[in-house]
Amino acid sequence: MTMNNQTTNESGLLITRTFDAPRELVFKVWTEAEHLKHWWGPAGLELEVIKLDVKPGGIFHFGMTAPDGNKMYGKFVYYEIAAPEKLVFTNSFADAEGNTIQPPFSDEFPTEVMNSLTLTEQDGKTTITLQGGPHNAGETQHAFFKAMHESMQQGFGGTFKQFEDYLATQQA
Repeated sequence: MTMNNQTTNESGLLITRTFDAPRELVFKVWTEAEHLKHWWGPAGLELEVIKLDVKPGGIFHFGMTAPDGNKMYGKFVYYEIAAPEKLVFTNSFADAEGNTIQPPFSDEFPTEVMNSLTLTEQDGKTTITLQGGPHNAGETQHAFFKAMHESMQQGFGGTFKQFEDYLATQQA
């Protein structure tokens, strides 16, 4: 990664990273099950892709297992796909069947977060811009989301490091 910008704004969290890889490969690694299972999610958790249907209205339903055996589930619902330049999706916690659930750590965290991921390429390097914020949420959820920015930045930092390491294996 050659950039490490993480900022906040009125509409949520904004993270920008640049990777030494072509945009088509970066998009593929974000949208195919055989790639996602190697890097998505917090470091140290094993990811299982339960369902992946990358199209408007489609979902990415996944399970994450911690070393102690504890299992959590998550879900994306895709709203817009413009390969290889943009993905718009909500993400949320889910149950084993893929139903959206309240985050297990707080009733004040938004149930859904709307994300816009854009990919731009210059000189063989791809810049990812991820902007996310509460979706269908009230004032309390917006405030809690803003208060969690530092923690989310750390989490995404670890996820993007896993992404970078995995991406390097796909170019060897």
